[in-house]
Amino acid sequence: MAGGIAAAVPAALFVALAGTMLHGQDTLAAGVEVPWGAAAALVLLGAVELWLGAAFRSALPTAVCGALCYALAGWWSTLENGKRLIVGDLAGNLWIYGIAAVTVGMLAWCRRYRPAAA
Repeated sequence: MAGGIAAAVPAALFVALAGTMLHGQDTLAAGVEVPWGAAAALVLLGAVELWLGAAFRSALPTAVCGALCYALAGWWSTLENGKRLIVGDLAGNLWIYGIAAVTVGMLAWCRRYRPAAA
């Protein structure tokens, strides 16, 4: 159990940093802003959480990774103006609220990795 938590902490730091850097990427398609970076950041988060759950056969590392990533992203969105890494635009909202949604989904998926009752 401790190994899963020890792996989840640096994984959450990586996903929080990479996702925060990636979430602001967008493109204009037919005059509509498409925040593909936020979607890609959420796919990265889901992949890392799924890997943690499968590698350690437990949902706990997935929960730790999601909670820490959410806490870091939330902190970075509350910094003072000029230092804020996540602003309250469409991409920022998708990234912040998507972290919670993806984590809940991955927790539901990782429940299957629990050891069977004897």
